[in-house]
Amino acid sequence: MNALELLALSIGCYLISSLVALLGSGDKEKTMVRLSGVISALGGCLGVLSAGSALISAQILKTELFSPFPFAQLIVNMDALGAFMVMVISLIVIAASVYSLHYMEEYEGKGGWGICFFLNLFIASMIALVVVDNAFYFIVFFEMMSLASYFLVLVEQNEKSVKAGLQYFFIAHAGSVLIMIAFFMLYRASGSLNFSDFMHLNLPAWEASVIFLLAFFGFGAKAGMITLHGWLPLAHPAAPSHASALMSGVMVKIGVFGIIKVGLVFLGGAEAWWGYVVLAFGAVSSVLGVMYALAEHDIKRLLAYHTVENVGIILMGVGVAMIGVATGHPTFAALGLLGGLYHLLNHAVFKGLLFLGAGSVIFRTHTKDMEKMGGLGKLMPYTALAFLIGTMAISALPPLNGFVSEWFIYQSLFSLSQQSDIAMLIAGPVAVVMLAITGALACMCFVKVYGICFSGAPRTEKAGQAKEVGWSMVAGAGFLAVMCVILGIGSPWISPYISDIASSTLSQSPIVVSQGMSLHPVSTTQAILSTPVIAIGLLVLLVVPAAVLSFFKGQRLKQRQQGDPWACGYAYEHRMTVSAEGFTQPLRFMFAPVYRLRHQLDPGGWMKRSLSAVTSSAATVEPMFDRYLVQPVCRLAFNVSRWVGKLQNGDFRIYCVYIVVTLIVLLFFPFDTGVK
Repeated sequence: MNALELLALSIGCYLISSLVALLGSGDKEKTMVRLSGVISALGGCLGVLSAGSALISAQILKTELFSPFPFAQLIVNMDALGAFMVMVISLIVIAASVYSLHYMEEYEGKGGWGICFFLNLFIASMIALVVVDNAFYFIVFFEMMSLASYFLVLVEQNEKSVKAGLQYFFIAHAGSVLIMIAFFMLYRASGSLNFSDFMHLNLPAWEASVIFLLAFFGFGAKAGMITLHGWLPLAHPAAPSHASALMSGVMVKIGVFGIIKVGLVFLGGAEAWWGYVVLAFGAVSSVLGVMYALAEHDIKRLLAYHTVENVGIILMGVGVAMIGVATGHPTFAALGLLGGLYHLLNHAVFKGLLFLGAGSVIFRTHTKDMEKMGGLGKLMPYTALAFLIGTMAISALPPLNGFVSEWFIYQSLFSLSQQSDIAMLIAGPVAVVMLAITGALACMCFVKVYGICFSGAPRTEKAGQAKEVGWSMVAGAGFLAVMCVILGIGSPWISPYISDIASSTLSQSPIVVSQGMSLHPVSTTQAILSTPVIAIGLLVLLVVPAAVLSFFKGQRLKQRQQGDPWACGYAYEHRMTVSAEGFTQPLRFMFAPVYRLRHQLDPGGWMKRSLSAVTSSAATVEPMFDRYLVQPVCRLAFNVSRWVGKLQNGDFRIYCVYIVVTLIVLLFFPFDTGVK
């Protein structure tokens, strides 16, 4: 089988899985929901095989399928970028599907079959839109994806989820309108809806810039970048945790995919200021996203804000690539896109892991509030270990995957800073500083998260009674934890494939970024990194203290004291325990204006006010319409009917008089019949 046939089987599995879920609406819900999860996992495996074979062969596979619409060709084009996106989606699908086998017990009798139905449609539409090569079908699958995910947000059917779903619906479709306008302008210029005809168009600079800005903000709304992120911290916590892993880990990347597709593939990154705009939005999104996350106590809202942060980091790499293409610097252009794509994959993996881990914690404690957790490390050891790996990866600690992709982005920014252009000399160092601040704040945030949730003593009775989750939930999170390690330590062997994807997307020769067990940003004189060596060194540093600890363990246990912790001479109180709020209170006080800015940047507020204004205006206009148009017409009709009613009194003799009078009148008014 070739890659396209495997991809067709993968999409077929998702469609079959959705139909199986529909059959579970009755007494067979538990069985059908589990069967649906197994089929989805199979679809994910087939997707990985399809994408892997396409990437290894380095061939572009293209075919045309039957289209019921004569104006739009249904063309499937599995190029390097499309295959990469299929790989990213399929990896998270495998973990989420396995995880759901036990997790969906939480939704038995609560419409679990509906969740599986919409989740599989959501996955199938994402897979389809990253390989389709026609603007019409891209929009169709894009809308299918948005609509299916909208129903996943509404699962809880409470006030919060309805509000989150409404805001997500408005922002997503506002973005869709901008994307449609951009595609229409490309269609007008090319005379075709096929993506292959959108490339290499000789567009005027102003028209290309308008198309880019429409696509950037349209896809940026789906990506959740700053100013268009308001739906994200509302929608992701409202969805089931395995759906949140797909929405936060994968769906937002469709927005990044669209920006790359339009800005670099269709328009060829023609203007340097496009790249500076993307770089600026990415840098601001990364810093503000992590700052807003620090202030959260809801574990899923916190992770949602970290999605804003990491989308910003990805956009920084994409921005560098666009600047490099526009200014004729192919080396750091490829390096920036390499870092952006690698972080896209890495973020999908570790954010999927963290959402699954958070789902496991919520599954046992029945709360999203971190203040009501604590002590879960001993009670849920496998979940705690997987979550720890995820926190280390998202904090960009070596030798895990988040560190490697951010290292590449750093190197692309360093290369940008070394150019003679004044704009690059300013943009590069500023972006480096903002990325460094982001990394430091991310470490601080996840020290808080892990310490509050998994360390110390349980803060509530439910937290104290927690136990490890089922094997499938552990396996789903464990799979992604292992992927974090593989993508980090194995980066010298994985990076060349992603480098080839970046070079293919930019239509330029591949760059060399690895040699043996080491990585380097094209030139070994700039920097060199070996994650396998770092891993061995860290392992040694862990083994030695563990050996010393085990040797003196007996003596240490004899000296251990029980009772309340020391409180600097004061009587210990429970409220002295470190809390999520107290941990970040100095930062929230210091940057209070920045946190107030969060509400000002959120478009949800003015959208809500605009909707209220429209509603009140309609309520004002509607009575005027009735008073001055509808009611006068009704009164006239009523008066005419009353007058006609008097004429029609039911007396046959009166009707005969009417006829006679009519004949007499007609005799006095002769007219020409045209007969001679």
